[in-house]
Amino acid sequence: MYDDKFLPILSQNFLEILEDNEFYDITIEVGNDPYVKIFRAHMVILNYRSPYLRRILSTNINKNKNDGVLTHIKLPNILPETFQMILRYIYGGRLSLEEYDTSDIIKILIASSELSLQELIINLQSFLIEYKKDWMEQNFNFIYKTSFENDSFLKLQNFCTELISKEPEKIFNSIDFISLSEKCLISLIQHDNFQMDVIQVWEHVLKWGIAQNPGLPSDPSSYSKEDFITLRGTLQQCIPFIEFFDLNHNEFLEKVYPYKKILPKDLRENLIKHFVNQSSDNPEPMMTKEVGSKGIDSEIITIQHAELISKWIDKLDITEEIKNPYEFNLILRGSRDGFSPSKFHEICDNKFHTISIIKVKDSNEILGGYNPIIWKSDYSDSVTKDSFIFSFKNKENINGYILSRVKNKKYAIDNSAYSGPSFGVGDLKLYGDNCYDESSCCNFDYEKPIRDTKNRFSVEEYEIFQIMKN
Repeated sequence: MYDDKFLPILSQNFLEILEDNEFYDITIEVGNDPYVKIFRAHMVILNYRSPYLRRILSTNINKNKNDGVLTHIKLPNILPETFQMILRYIYGGRLSLEEYDTSDIIKILIASSELSLQELIINLQSFLIEYKKDWMEQNFNFIYKTSFENDSFLKLQNFCTELISKEPEKIFNSIDFISLSEKCLISLIQHDNFQMDVIQVWEHVLKWGIAQNPGLPSDPSSYSKEDFITLRGTLQQCIPFIEFFDLNHNEFLEKVYPYKKILPKDLRENLIKHFVNQSSDNPEPMMTKEVGSKGIDSEIITIQHAELISKWIDKLDITEEIKNPYEFNLILRGSRDGFSPSKFHEICDNKFHTISIIKVKDSNEILGGYNPIIWKSDYSDSVTKDSFIFSFKNKENINGYILSRVKNKKYAIDNSAYSGPSFGVGDLKLYGDNCYDESSCCNFDYEKPIRDTKNRFSVEEYEIFQIMKN
């Protein structure tokens, strides 16, 4: 029969061994100048309590076993006061976390990871999440950076991910929000389950951008040309993920328009046109009437195709009424502008919200894709959760379609300078010097394939439309 009642006495005896200066056989130099402290300890205890120290000791023991020299090791990455706390845990199995500040607990956690104290790593994370949640929310940037710099801190990583998803406003209101890395900020505003008003997102992103440039005036009306260029450079990676078209007229006029010069030219012009129309007292026509009256300048698709694609963009059921009508503006046609990747990028790079429509040669098959962010030709992969690709087996049968939304948003858009519009690693890729005669559709980063075959095909005609809300 086992009884734990003897363990406190055993723990106390081991702590007494730690404090006894007579029988130690190792010294540990902890910290960096000028904050260095020498600790005396016992190799047999360190060997069995810390895998990291076991590896160091095995090397040093072999080196010094015959020369009678006292073993001495260095731990320069740990603060002396932190190591003292950990040493008491190693000997006595005790750590009264209530006695320490939260920042000290995190220092212990980081040091525990270096020393491979797995039991302590797990328990410290659980303690922080249960008892220090408010502190971590207020210091989110610090916690985020700490947790994702170490693969051992899975519980803290899950805490950060869940907070981004469910309570983003707490991150925006944290005391170290302006210290967020650009990568963390983009991860926050483009998260799949992110729920927050667009105007709040814009105000906080703007606040973050201004804080990265302390010399900027507080009033945008006093900005110089160089000030706008500076702020534009800081926010250029964030702006594509802000849904400006979902703002109302007053929000745009009061909060965005004063900073219009930091927006890409095409986006700025489209927004101004959109909100000028929105301010009209006349009711906006629904998409069916708009497209029906103006038609759509396409040699490939019809009004009905455009309406269906619009519903896909707004993530509506095909039976639902279109609440946000779009205008399809033709910016490229292969038979008019050419079929080369260089011409595609010349016309379409830096264009937002584009629809690519492709007619497969020697067939009635139509392929296409929606890219809500800008096209580039820097060989990068662009991240978006809202892109999709699609196909119609026959132009005459609008119901015979396949819709495939992005599943791996990290590789949603392929920005190769040697390709036309391309989605995923190869889910829809226009490639080839002769009418894109080496184009292909496979299935990698989107939900499902949009063709029954992986065979290469040529393009008979293709069109790129930039869409905007009427």
